[in-house]
Amino acid sequence: MTIPDETETLVAGANLPVVAIVGRPNVGKSAIFNRMVGRRQAIVEDLPGTTRDRIYSEVEWRDSYFRLIDTGGLDTSGQSGYPELIRRQVEIAVAEAALLLFIVDVKDGVLSGDRDVAEILRRTEKPVFLIVNKVDNESRREDVVQFYELGLGEPMPMSAQHSTGIADVLDRIVESLPETPEEDAVATTRLAIVGRPNVGKSMLLNAIIGEERVVVSPEPGTTRDAIDTPFDFQGRQLTLIDTAGLRKPGKVREGLEHHASLRSRHALDRADTALIVFDASEGLTAQDLHIVGFAIKAKTGVVLVANKWDLLVGEELADFELDVKRRLKFASWASLRITSAKEIQGITQLLREAVRVSDERKKRIETGRLNSTIQRAMVEQPPPMVKNRRLKLLYVTQPSVAPPLFVFFVNDAALVHFSYRRYLENVLRAKFGFEGVALRLAFRSRREN
Repeated sequence: MTIPDETETLVAGANLPVVAIVGRPNVGKSAIFNRMVGRRQAIVEDLPGTTRDRIYSEVEWRDSYFRLIDTGGLDTSGQSGYPELIRRQVEIAVAEAALLLFIVDVKDGVLSGDRDVAEILRRTEKPVFLIVNKVDNESRREDVVQFYELGLGEPMPMSAQHSTGIADVLDRIVESLPETPEEDAVATTRLAIVGRPNVGKSMLLNAIIGEERVVVSPEPGTTRDAIDTPFDFQGRQLTLIDTAGLRKPGKVREGLEHHASLRSRHALDRADTALIVFDASEGLTAQDLHIVGFAIKAKTGVVLVANKWDLLVGEELADFELDVKRRLKFASWASLRITSAKEIQGITQLLREAVRVSDERKKRIETGRLNSTIQRAMVEQPPPMVKNRRLKLLYVTQPSVAPPLFVFFVNDAALVHFSYRRYLENVLRAKFGFEGVALRLAFRSRREN
């Protein structure tokens, strides 16, 4: 793997063996991937070439661990455009893999495209499991023998739709791979790269890892899946989740784009921190602000990534940060970093900030310090009177992290004015940090003894 100069501290991911799924378009690769992973991660639709990027996920089976890659369909016709980009993706995946799963479709029989792919795989001199998908009944099982002609050993029947044959293949995989200690499947910090279409999300991911991991094209919305890329950064295990561009709900079309937008929301739900990419030359748009709202609702950390900042000149650059702060009053705590994915600038600083924000999100404040800080703040600025009554603090605690939750036990929660809630949040941030992290403050009424 070639690493850009600025990201020379980045090292290849955890030492799990890699298994790559390859085959012609529309033979069921993504359905098999989803069955093995145990969740619907790759978009599955009855259209050739639905998966255009390579998608990673860790798989645990019978106390063994490996990393599974789903790839775009190999089109051996030599056409230009996406098929060539997909071919490059598959070649990279095959180079990474210790074992290859070659998927064919029993309903199609042996096609010339299958023979071409088989020839490519034989040249790799890597172990190949030949998996015949869509064997949905006994009559189909009789058709499996024809695939012996591909010269890749015994064909293994499977039906991803009915989940038959999955366990047998997983057994064969873990038997064939070197044993991996459970501790190698280390906890990872998940960073979701989100943003509206065509702001440079996939280019940013490729700049980070130094290879064409995701298909990059001038066409808006090239990425349709939420694509997991495990990665080590300065000894820290990260997983970068590149997503389809998010649009406002009313502007999402049916079919693939609808699925992709839902996948982006789900990516936020499982992320520690959202890297919200926007075009610095356009500034923060209303759509960008909606995406910030999605991230806050998902309770992730928030790092705004001003991409293409190198396009700003003169006064535009001077006014840029001021305008961002003005438009982000509802999330003034969000972190901001500038990058140029095209020029590979600001990448290391961005990752350091993403790791810092993820750690802040998991920070717990000792109860004694927390109470002394809040009590002092309430003496310095007492809460306002409400109907001739004043708010009194009994104690405050932090019962949970990720995101941080602070519960204030008071004489009457109805006495908490929104402006005083904001004051207490500002006190917490001034004393304890939490930049880039949304804080949750809850107030509970409790009688004084």
